[in-house]
Amino acid sequence: MSKNIILIGGAPTAGKSTMAHLVAGHLGLPWISTDQIREMMRLVANRNDYPKLFSPEGYTAERFLTEFSTAQIADMEMEQGEAVWPGIKKFILDDYTWRDGFIIEGVDILPHLIAKDFVNEKQIRPIFLIDEDRDRISDVLFTRGLWGDAHTYSVDLKEKEIEWVLLFNQRLKTEVGKFGYPLIEVKKHNDDLQAVLKALGI
Repeated sequence: MSKNIILIGGAPTAGKSTMAHLVAGHLGLPWISTDQIREMMRLVANRNDYPKLFSPEGYTAERFLTEFSTAQIADMEMEQGEAVWPGIKKFILDDYTWRDGFIIEGVDILPHLIAKDFVNEKQIRPIFLIDEDRDRISDVLFTRGLWGDAHTYSVDLKEKEIEWVLLFNQRLKTEVGKFGYPLIEVKKHNDDLQAVLKALGI
């Protein structure tokens, strides 16, 4: 019996973790975040050999959001996804613990990487989530931020954080369209789960 492997990608604040939890509960499958895979990779990787796996380091939220443009931040997020992908790929290919399958979610899952390595793998089902609603993104970022506690940096920098998330959404949407993977524009209500399950053919 083949494994049921679901990859949930998407921009920050789109609700990937929440959706992974819901889909996992519906299917009775375990799930893991690409953040966890990245941290495991960092324990064994050499910084000099894999600098983008560790980038950026030594930055506070304020310094990071001040020094880099929204385009640069979106680029760095994509680059980190490419750096983490070998670990994601190895997990998919080598895992023997979760015999029935599993779900991997995270911003590091990118359409062009799946297309490169798993284009004909029927057991691997990717789906991508985006949320282009500025108010919903703002609610998340002003509550918790992406770089630690939201109260540690200014309103202007939070606005910049919103801008790069919106830009990442746009880039991801374009790339998903290029490769034809399912894309769900989430509304952050109960219908999102049904939309994801339908898109996955479940």
